[in-house]
Amino acid sequence: MILESRGQISAEYLLLLGSLIVILMISISFIASQNELTMAMAAARSGVNEGSLYASSAIYPSDTFNDYSKKDYEILIPSSVEIVNISYTDMGHDPNFDKQKIQFMVYAHSSKELDKKELDSIGDRINYNLRKSLALTFETAGSTNKLFNPVFSKHYIFTTANVKWI
Repeated sequence: MILESRGQISAEYLLLLGSLIVILMISISFIASQNELTMAMAAARSGVNEGSLYASSAIYPSDTFNDYSKKDYEILIPSSVEIVNISYTDMGHDPNFDKQKIQFMVYAHSSKELDKKELDSIGDRINYNLRKSLALTFETAGSTNKLFNPVFSKHYIFTTANVKWI
């Protein structure tokens, strides 16, 4: 009888250990995906700050500068672009890529009164730098186009909505 109770204790420990291993594996999967979203948000903030810095400083490639000069855009004069908020929305499962789709939204404010085309141009630059930062963070620049749209990670596909000016 003593041998049976010892065997029973061993079986209970094995059952407990097996349950803990299953719970641990499920937790690791959840934590890994949350870590990926945390890394994505940090990369997005970095990219948005870089994009707004370039826009505020009026630093453009020569062909873009020449194009804007012909259109007499005000954005060629340095101004202040303030990032108010950066958020993301889970858009659900994307069957084309078999990943969760995440869409980033940037809210910004300009110190100058600019027309819609100029604000869209600054917004495009901010979104481009956001996506570029994501692609560099997840080392997936080679699997997307030159505009980094969309950007991929192990579990997610990232896109951007137009910058909302407030």
